[in-house]
Amino acid sequence: MPRGWPKRIGLGLLAAFFVFMGVMHFVAPEGMVHAVPPWLPSAPLLVAVSGVFEILGGLGVLLPATRRLAGFGLIALLVAVYPANVHMALHDGPWTAQGMPAWALWARLPFQFLFIAWAWWATKPDAPGEEEAAAWPASSSVPR
Repeated sequence: MPRGWPKRIGLGLLAAFFVFMGVMHFVAPEGMVHAVPPWLPSAPLLVAVSGVFEILGGLGVLLPATRRLAGFGLIALLVAVYPANVHMALHDGPWTAQGMPAWALWARLPFQFLFIAWAWWATKPDAPGEEEAAAWPASSSVPR
């Protein structure tokens, strides 16, 4: 685990957020399926695949050996789903009919960049060599 409490809390919240959202892809996929732009094939499959990767990424950030790779994976996923957020803002009918204000759909767009920054910050090593040291038992890192 990282040394500082802010980073530990950030990692825990990042993991919880992505695991929760990934599970929601299977519990209530309808809204997410409608968010997939029509030019992409097989919206239900894309929602399921992104849900699996959200869960894997969320769990992966908790393990020192996979933290950095999981962070890069979550960043790639956030970039990949950005077109769905743009599609929702441009075609707001289904969401405004459910009571979501149109401004909220537009306000979501910059938050994607904050999520990217959060994943980057929370998963980057605190110090040079932290990734390597965290992946090995403490006894093996002691010089002989």
